[in-house]
Amino acid sequence: MALVYLSLGSNLGDRVGYVQQAVSLLSGDDNIKLVATSSFYETEPWNFKTDNWFVNAIIAISTTYEPMELLHVCHRIENQLGRDRKNESGYNDRTIDIDIVFYDDKIINETDENGNNLTIPHPLMHERAFMLVPMLEVAPSFVHPVLNKTVTEIYDELDEPESVYLYGTRIV
Repeated sequence: MALVYLSLGSNLGDRVGYVQQAVSLLSGDDNIKLVATSSFYETEPWNFKTDNWFVNAIIAISTTYEPMELLHVCHRIENQLGRDRKNESGYNDRTIDIDIVFYDDKIINETDENGNNLTIPHPLMHERAFMLVPMLEVAPSFVHPVLNKTVTEIYDELDEPESVYLYGTRIV
């Protein structure tokens, strides 16, 4: 079984509810076992303008799914929770976003027959406090397989992290 870290985020509607539903749907899959969850964080939008702040979390799972299969499961759950990737361009508001951050210590860059791209480790995670802060909770000593640095070291090198709040308390 592979150890995988997923980033979950929502900035529309019942943000906490969508993240909780995504965790429930993932952990209800026979091929996925929930290992750990971070706290929920409220974060300002990254790289686009909107008034809707995100609720973000990181979960660790063990799974028998291969990376591309897991991506398809994540997309199915996003669709089930109201996200329509076909009508999106760039960054925008969404009911739920599920990203594969790490899949064991694998380095993957694939495209499936439908044009879905999968890059692991997540190519921008090292720039995103909303991924790094919850990762600090779940796996601070995990070593990024490309950067060869721990999550803690990567976080310490952030230039200007966006605001990340835990239940109304500023973390960064």
